Amino acid sequence: MVRVLRAAAAQMGPTQKADTREHTLARMLGMLEEAAGRGASLVVFPELAFTTFFPRWLLEGDALDHYFERGMPNPAVAKLFDRARALRVGFYVGYAELTPDGRRYNCAILVDRDGEILGRYRKVHLPGSVEPREGARYQQLEKRYFEYGDLGFPAFRAGSAWAHAIMGMMICNDRRWPESWRVLGLQGVELVCIGYNSAAYDPNGGTTEDGALRTFHSTLVTQANAYMNATWAISVAKAGEEDGSGLIGGSCIVDPNGRIVAQAQTLADEVIVADIDLDLCRQGKDKMFNFAAHRRPEQYRVITERAGVIEPAVLDAD
Repeated sequence: MVRVLRAAAAQMGPTQKADTREHTLARMLGMLEEAAGRGASLVVFPELAFTTFFPRWLLEGDALDHYFERGMPNPAVAKLFDRARALRVGFYVGYAELTPDGRRYNCAILVDRDGEILGRYRKVHLPGSVEPREGARYQQLEKRYFEYGDLGFPAFRAGSAWAHAIMGMMICNDRRWPESWRVLGLQGVELVCIGYNSAAYDPNGGTTEDGALRTFHSTLVTQANAYMNATWAISVAKAGEEDGSGLIGGSCIVDPNGRIVAQAQTLADEVIVADIDLDLCRQGKDKMFNFAAHRRPEQYRVITERAGVIEPAVLDAD
């Protein structure tokens, strides 16, 4: 059985604080239409796709609540679900989630071609700080506005329309942590969908990182971890100058050998498409990264027992 699906990365240019939801949704619908016209049955949108990256500001009350979705789908985004269902195209999309019991997460969902939610993921690796950094030009306040994800890294088995692919999700900073990928790899993942809003500067302060280096890092971790877990990966940016803060682009589709098969060339709205041959995962999964044959988890206990670094003691020189 041929196990191929055509997928699209829908990179978004900047969404300004002043942009209306209708304006942003119209852009997303346009990219959905383009992807469908090019034969895609899956479209991957970025992290926090419906809004600007609001954790760069200190917000409270209604000014903060404005950015959160209280259900999915909801009337403000229903057109995306309706049009995707009509086109028979599924999608991944990231957004700020406010649950019925008042909990807040940086969330993503995977929606199948029938418009049904196949899976939900909540960002685990939250960057930034709870309190604003004094004197900093840019803030990164995800730890203030979101709780740590509580769903782990689940894998989901798609239906026949997506060749029964084993799919997983990450959001932005998660892609930089090999543990995220390995947990999905141990569930046999074949396609990882990732959305990100990554600064084109060092978000923690300093001048040692610029947009070029951060784009390199973004691509590096996607290629390396796709190879080490023998999976396809679709990693998609919200890019460009957003409310005075630069975001990197570099959206890409990577095969299980770590090779880039498609990559965005701009910092604007841009759709890239590739055919995802899921059987290409077999070489890595059955040989080099045959986990059952080669992993030695008894030697890896420190990974789950320790969060921070404990260095070896310094020995006095004789």
